[in-house]
Amino acid sequence: MNRIAALVLAPLLASACSQSDAPQAGDASEAVSGAATPLWSTLDGQPPLVIAHRGASGLRPEHSQAAYQLALEQGADVIEPDLAMSADGVLIVRHDPYLSHSTDIANRPEFADRRSVIMGREDWWVPTFTASELRTLTASQTMEDRDQSYNGQFPVMTFEDFLGFVAAEEERCACEIAIEPEVKLPAEFTAMGLDPLPALLAALEAHDLNRADAPVVIQSFDAPFLQRLDAVSELPLAMLYAGPDAEGANAGGLSLEEIAQFADGIGAYKSLLLTPEGDSTGFVEQAHALGLEVHVWTVRDDRDPLTGETVQDELRALYAVGVDGVFTDFPATAVTVRDQMASE
Repeated sequence: MNRIAALVLAPLLASACSQSDAPQAGDASEAVSGAATPLWSTLDGQPPLVIAHRGASGLRPEHSQAAYQLALEQGADVIEPDLAMSADGVLIVRHDPYLSHSTDIANRPEFADRRSVIMGREDWWVPTFTASELRTLTASQTMEDRDQSYNGQFPVMTFEDFLGFVAAEEERCACEIAIEPEVKLPAEFTAMGLDPLPALLAALEAHDLNRADAPVVIQSFDAPFLQRLDAVSELPLAMLYAGPDAEGANAGGLSLEEIAQFADGIGAYKSLLLTPEGDSTGFVEQAHALGLEVHVWTVRDDRDPLTGETVQDELRALYAVGVDGVFTDFPATAVTVRDQMASE
């Protein structure tokens, strides 16, 4: 049951929206050998997707419209919004459920008395503010060693804001833009009376995106949430996974075989896929044998690579092992390396 593969997202979206001119897999191999030896070891044999992690978040504040716009300009095939829930049940594009880290709220005196303790942390929290209040905040770069000059310029987005941006960009480019929303902490929000599932489906329905052939993949670390979603929607689903011993990121202890019963892909942490020497651990091959695509996270130009000397080495190793998509904060680098490999 692999609906992601059935969508054939990679060739459709790469040709429609990417700035990349990478040749098709068969073209490159046939030119060299005269035989149709696949260039890529992805599940469908197509080039791996470049997924903009929170937009081009290495260069602009994460989850800002500017980050998504830059990601598309750099040739990303997919853009990713993280989704949290506001007090009035609106999906908000934020990674962290608290706000001090990624917004200007600490400098907003009107909200000074709105701090509260949730999940053992005192902070300002998304589920204690209305959507209209949250949209008055601006996004900030979350990593101190990255460019801070764009802070305070771009408002926090709702999921509807994000979908409206995508629709406008699709009209401008006359293309389809793929999205991969991650629903954050659905069990915790549901316990607060803020179940994100109905809001997610309603938002997608409003944009005619709640269908099996829509350019959408829904991801989460919460297996029961994805199982609930699988029962009511034909949308492709991806189980986020950091390993069997990763508390809160181990798919609730489910095996890959069990995950394949409700998910179409697995969003795996990169150390699960490669040894430090850059060899395959067999994880990608096992997932592919079950019909699961593998979208790996997260590649960052400004952080030490998992393998090799440079981020380019890391990307080459991930592409070579057969990942179907790469989450990256710097889409241009991932696109460039993919194109180089296709032309070699």
